Formats: sequence, structure tokens, C-alpha cells
Amino acid sequence: MTIEIARDIEVPGGEEILTDEALAFVEALHHRFDPRRRDLLVARARRRERIAHGERLDFLPETEEIRSGDWRVPPPPPALADRRVEITGPASPAKMAINALNSGARVWLADLEDASSPTWPNVVGSVRHLRDAAGGTLEYTSPEGKAYALRSDVRRPTVVTRPRGWHLPEKHVLVDGERGSGSLVDFGLHFFHTARQLIDNGDGPYYYLPKLESHLEARLWNDVFEFAQEALGIPRGTVRATVLIETIPAAFEMDEILFELREHVSGLNAGRWDYLFSLIKVFRDAGPEFIVPDRADVQMTAPFMRAYTELLVKTCHRRGAVAMGGMAAFVPNRADPEATAVAFEKVRADKTREANDGFDGSWVAHPDLVPVCREVFDGVLGDRPNQLDRQRPEVEVTPAQLLDVASAGGSVTEAGLRTNLSVGVAYTAAWLAGSGAVALHSLMEDAATAEISRSQVWQHLRHDVVLADTGRTMTPELVRTVLDEEVAQLRAETTPERFAAYTEPAARLMAEFCLADEYVDFLTLPAYELLE
Repeated sequence: MTIEIARDIEVPGGEEILTDEALAFVEALHHRFDPRRRDLLVARARRRERIAHGERLDFLPETEEIRSGDWRVPPPPPALADRRVEITGPASPAKMAINALNSGARVWLADLEDASSPTWPNVVGSVRHLRDAAGGTLEYTSPEGKAYALRSDVRRPTVVTRPRGWHLPEKHVLVDGERGSGSLVDFGLHFFHTARQLIDNGDGPYYYLPKLESHLEARLWNDVFEFAQEALGIPRGTVRATVLIETIPAAFEMDEILFELREHVSGLNAGRWDYLFSLIKVFRDAGPEFIVPDRADVQMTAPFMRAYTELLVKTCHRRGAVAMGGMAAFVPNRADPEATAVAFEKVRADKTREANDGFDGSWVAHPDLVPVCREVFDGVLGDRPNQLDRQRPEVEVTPAQLLDVASAGGSVTEAGLRTNLSVGVAYTAAWLAGSGAVALHSLMEDAATAEISRSQVWQHLRHDVVLADTGRTMTPELVRTVLDEEVAQLRAETTPERFAAYTEPAARLMAEFCLADEYVDFLTLPAYELLE
């Protein structure tokens, strides 16, 4: 074999996952598909450069026949027909995986991407936990002696696994001397070890696909699925994918993405925070009309966000695919029941809007929110598994509506700057320490948090924004001062202590990204070099 893996990092149970047969499968995926992956990443950069030089982002003229054509995707398999409430979270550590499986949600998005710090133990451990979950044997005992096990008195959710995006490498796997693709490593190991067991369970190998920017990237995934099924003797069409529409280019290619994945697709999801991050990234050279206000001011009722979500519902239901709503990231604060009650009502209002707009289900980040989301969708769906029959013919969305960022209203404030820098540093420190899902200020944050935080600071600096609450102009000196103040505050309050050692490197990264002359496409790429 020409595949090499890290042998100098201890990974509990790694010998069960990193078998010769599994690695040979991963190697075959790389030889066949990694050159295309690399070419598509180059194509991403070239399209962004064309946009920087004035090319309009629009629906593709060359695929108009697909958008106007009369075609549908296959009906969802029984395990994915009813997705009224999905819980998200990492597959490692084991106790978080067990809590998700015991949550009572219909689906668990087992996240190997934004909610996972891709240390080698986390990567391999996630696959091992998902294999054991499929076999019904997943259990864990904490150092303090607390036992975690799968409950038999609740319906276990269908597992939909999210591998890393096409842009992320895996430095602990070398194929022909070059770093592997995080996507192909995650998918290959998971598919090899779980596909047959999941099928025997009455489920199947189901995936969430993140960060796609074009239908050609969806075509690559479809080819990966076809090859994997044939290689392991699994019937074609068994794999089903749900695609996160979390980049602005993908919002213009929803029909095409469904078409490319047709026999392997089951739906689309509205990934709201990464979508805003993508808007800033793609239009970083554009004028002030693309300035995104404080994150707290960007409501899903903003016209440009409504255009995006209503187009997603219409597109999905026209093609027979489910439409999944966005994240409710609130984490209950048991020490402040009044604040928790207010937050629950906000979650209820958000889920009510989604259900009334035609979404078939939605995401939550904490088990306590599962009953809230379920109750809202129960009220709209009743005994129906979904509302695919709601076609939304009245919805007509133009490119201008999708790009009308100014319709968000809101403002840029020093309070928002402080939140961006504090949360960005705190999350990045936790990520460097090996935790990809972190509760900060009663919100469950993942990598999208750090990305939008540093992107907003970079954008606001570039446009010399005047802060609405203090009247001060955004300058590098102001950012450095506020960053120092927020880092000092984090040092004083950082818990758990294991994150504290990473505060300084996280702060350095945040300063580099926010103050750089040239925008860095992904924070997680340079940060990855600091992981073991």
C-alpha cells in the first residue's frame, strides 16, 4: 500500500478502525477522487477571483434546463421520512454521542466537521463510536465513575454523519506521500466500518455534506458514493445525503446539486451561520452594501435570509426532497431560569416560523430543546412525516433578493466587536485543546462561530466602519486594544483550565486573521497546523 498513517499518537481502539482493509479502501478513494477534489478547490478560487473583478453571481445559464425540468429525487427511505427534530453534536467524546442518541430526537447529526476538533484521536474515535452505536454497544465510564449507556426506553435517532468539507486535509494520513483529504478519510473509514450494520438495522449509511460551493462538487460526492457501494457490494442508491446550503454560491445551484446527487439525495439544510460567513468571504472585495451587521442583529426574518430559506423549501419540495431548518444553539442555564424561559420562547418562535414556512424539520444543539422543536412541528405535521406536499408556488426569488445584505438592517457596535473577539478567541482555544462544540454565553458554538467572528472584524476594518454605540471608527489599533482587554477577561474566567493554555495561541491567530491585508479563506486551515 502507498498509504501511511500516524503511528506516534496513541489512539484508544485505533487498531480496530485502522485495519489494512479499511486503509486500502481509503487509499482507493484517494487514488480515484483526490485529483478531482484538488481541481475543484482551484475552481472555487478562480470563481471568487472572477467575482472580485466584477462577475455577477447569478443562476447558471448553462443549467437552465435542469432548473426548468420536470424531475424528482427518489422518495426518502423510511428512516429519513420523518425528521421533525434533529440534534447535532460531535461523535467524540463518547458521552456526548451517547447523550445525543438518548435525546429522543428523530435524527442525530453526528458531526465530524464544524463541531469536532480534528485531532487524530477525535477522528478515529468518532468512527469507533459510530461503529459501536450502530452495533448497539456504545458505552462510556467517566474517570469519576459515572456510567453512560444507550437507553432502551427511548427511540434511538437515525444517525446522519457529517464528514469534513472538501477543503480540509488530514495530515495523519499520507497517500503517495501527500496529505489525505479529510472528507475521504472520514467517509471512507465510516462507510467501511458501519454501512452493512446500518443496513441490517433498517437504516443506512446517511451523510450530511458540508461547505459545497457548486453542483460539480456534488457530482464528485455522487461518484464517491457509487464507487463505495460497488466496492463493498452494497446496492446502488443505499447511500443518502443531505446537503447543507451554507455557502452563497450553493444557494444559486440548489436544483443542480439535487440533480447531481439524485438517487443518493434526501434533502437540503439551511446552514445559517456559515452562510453569513460565506457572504463575507465571497464578497470581501465588494462595497459597503455587503457589510454584515452584528451577528445578533441578523434575524432569519431579514428579507435576504427569507429569500434564501424560502427558495430552499420551494426547491426541495418541488423535487421531492426534505427541507431542514437551521440551528437552535441555545444551551439552558439552570442557574438563571428566567433567562432560560425567555430563550426557550425565542427558540419556539424560530421553529414556528420554519414549520409555517414549509420546513420538514429543524436542528437543535441541546437535548432540552428537543421537546420544544418536536412540539412545534407536531402541531403543523400531526401524523404526517413531512410536508412535501406544500409546494410554495408563490415564491419567486431573484439574485438581487439573495444578495440584498443591506436588508438585514441592524448596526455594527463595539459590543458586537467585543463579542466577536471574545467568542472567537474562546472557541479557537477550545478547538486547539481538542473540543469542537463549546458552550459560550449560553450558546453551543462550533467552528462557524469563529469563522464569522473573525470575518466580521476583518470586513468592518476594511470599510472603516463607525461603531454605532460608541462613535469610534474601527481601526487596527482599536481591534488590538479590545482584543487585549477581552483576552485578559478570558484569562481571569477561563474554565475548564485545560483551555487556558491555548488562549494565547488562539489570540495570536485571531489577531492575524482580523488584521491581515489579505483575507484567509478558512481559519481552520492554519489553526490545524497547531493540532497534534
